[in-house]
Amino acid sequence: MSGRTLSSACPERTCVGCRQRAAKSELLRVVMSGDACVPDRRGTLPGRGAYVHPALACLDLAVRRRAFNRAFKSPVAPDTAEVRRFVEQQAAP
Repeated sequence: MSGRTLSSACPERTCVGCRQRAAKSELLRVVMSGDACVPDRRGTLPGRGAYVHPALACLDLAVRRRAFNRAFKSPVAPDTAEVRRFVEQQAAP
């Protein structure tokens, strides 16, 4: 046997809020733009990205744990207002 699997590989990332691994397609990529975090819906914006579940609980955990500071190697806390608005819009029916 060659050891190959029949299922295709699905890229996984870790949520910076809850620290759980999930499929890349289930997470929201966030990048730094100036001194603020912006949601990267398509995953094509340049720069280092951090992944978070599109849920307010995970976003709040990430902010409280200063996970975005570590992920972006920033000494000051980035503004997450735009990401919060995006997550709230996704949660609204």
